[in-house]
Amino acid sequence: MTDFRADWLAEQFEGSRPHLRAVAYRVLGSASGADDAVQEAWLRLSRTDTDAVDNLTSWLTTVVARVALDMLRSRNSRREDPLAAQPEAASGIDPADEAVLADSVGQAVLVVLETLAPHERLVFVLHDMFDMPFDEIAAIVGRTPAATRQIASRARRRVRGANPPDPKPLRAIVDAFLKASRDGDFAGLVALLDPDAKLTADPAFVKTGVPPELRGARAVASMFTGRAQGAEPATIDGIPGLVWAPRGRTLAVFAFEFKDQRVAAIRMIGDRAAIGRLAIELLTRRSGPGH
Repeated sequence: MTDFRADWLAEQFEGSRPHLRAVAYRVLGSASGADDAVQEAWLRLSRTDTDAVDNLTSWLTTVVARVALDMLRSRNSRREDPLAAQPEAASGIDPADEAVLADSVGQAVLVVLETLAPHERLVFVLHDMFDMPFDEIAAIVGRTPAATRQIASRARRRVRGANPPDPKPLRAIVDAFLKASRDGDFAGLVALLDPDAKLTADPAFVKTGVPPELRGARAVASMFTGRAQGAEPATIDGIPGLVWAPRGRTLAVFAFEFKDQRVAAIRMIGDRAAIGRLAIELLTRRSGPGH
């Protein structure tokens, strides 16, 4: 690959990155997983001859979708429905109502999506959230366009009828994490973390000397042992986490992700603009978004 071609591909990829990350995040429900899927798409792009690709963003979206589906399947023990599943009756939902549903999807629905099988989640996200045609989605999930349409209908009904799970168990995990951190209980922190836990820090935190990324329960635990003295429990986009909010002003966010009742990832966010885009509610006292 010539330097000119490589530079052009890198520029095109960076232009598509926000869209690709949005797709991956909604499919996976995990910011760290989304970053991994997008990085894998870049690696595949760098190894592929794309001269015959007409729409690079569409091609990259398909790659990210395939990677995300593989990641979902690897972490999800739920059996896929048989390929020869019986056709279902039409949902009878008005198309305009479907558009309202897609626009209203938020963090709570991302939690509900965890109840779907991997292929159902992917189809729902690609079609209802990103308006990808069924024939393109069908090629990704290995179904016919008609079967893919039925999968979307089934997933849509399940999303409409589902309720987000009780957040109390997750809050208990965060409370235990905060106590272990304050107490300097390294072993306690390790026990609360998934063995493959990941910590990521945004540039605002990196400037303070925090590593941009740590992997593994022991490495992440070492970052929090004896710390978090000023942190407070909060919900971040509806998910339990921690914030540092002196005098009620949120200056730092620790967004948690969970897997099998353990902490799977923590995102450390210190950028004011990024914090302002989050819906934050302190659990010790009420607070508005981003404050």
